[in-house]
Amino acid sequence: MLSNKSKRTMTIFLFLAPALLFLVIFLAYPFVINIIDSFFKSDGFLQSEYIGLDNYRRLFKDPTIGTAVKNTYEIMFYVCLFEVGIALILAILVDNIKKGQHFFRTVYFFPIVISATAIGMMFKLFYAYDIGLLNSFMTMLGLEKQVWVTAESAVKMVAIPIVWQYVGFYFIILLTAIKQIPRDLYESAYLEGINGFTKTIYITLPLIKGVIITCLVYAINGVMKIFDLVLILTEGGPLNQSMVLGLYMYKKAFADNAFGYAATISLLIIVLGLATITIVSKVFKREQITY
Repeated sequence: MLSNKSKRTMTIFLFLAPALLFLVIFLAYPFVINIIDSFFKSDGFLQSEYIGLDNYRRLFKDPTIGTAVKNTYEIMFYVCLFEVGIALILAILVDNIKKGQHFFRTVYFFPIVISATAIGMMFKLFYAYDIGLLNSFMTMLGLEKQVWVTAESAVKMVAIPIVWQYVGFYFIILLTAIKQIPRDLYESAYLEGINGFTKTIYITLPLIKGVIITCLVYAINGVMKIFDLVLILTEGGPLNQSMVLGLYMYKKAFADNAFGYAATISLLIIVLGLATITIVSKVFKREQITY
């Protein structure tokens, strides 16, 4: 005969079991297989040969990996600074208006529902030399047409649509966090003569600091997985100057049929992602604030 405590524990386990099983099958198992594959030279189908640490030695000697890591972190910098930063500014501004909040929520969130492929095609047309929107404006203003995607500017041109697409996502998260702050705090601050910019610095930002850190973690995680938009927009070019880790892994797996080496690159992405998130979490320590 089971006690009430045992019955409660059994009930909780039964409810958690399906989710745990799902994680084991679709996350833990593929991750272990991925680690094993990194020690093989494999085409993903029939050929598979154990080569020890050769894929890892190749990883450190591959010059494209260095370029991809640099570009990934450069885009990550733009995303953390502009994507989360612009979203924070917009959330603070919209919170201070009395009418039209639903309109701005809809407009800013709209790019999220567009697929990365469609956005990549749209910006590819913007940047096109002959028929592009940007060069059409340049011609209207009497200026010379420009080649917008060059070896020097490719990463920045790729970062622009990435930032544009996800500003609305973080805007909604931050606006919701600001809405949770009790209005009594603002009213008390107003009586003390604190309002406007000072109110934002001393009340709003400290109280949503944890949410801002969460947004940064999401942004870092998202950059580590980017490949589709870069594939459509530049295919990593010109001369691999806009190559990122996610796209390079995809090309090695599905263009070169080097699944073993692609598995090694994916492990590098996981290690760099975890290390970066850990550093960010340490630098911006979460403080438990109750109100």
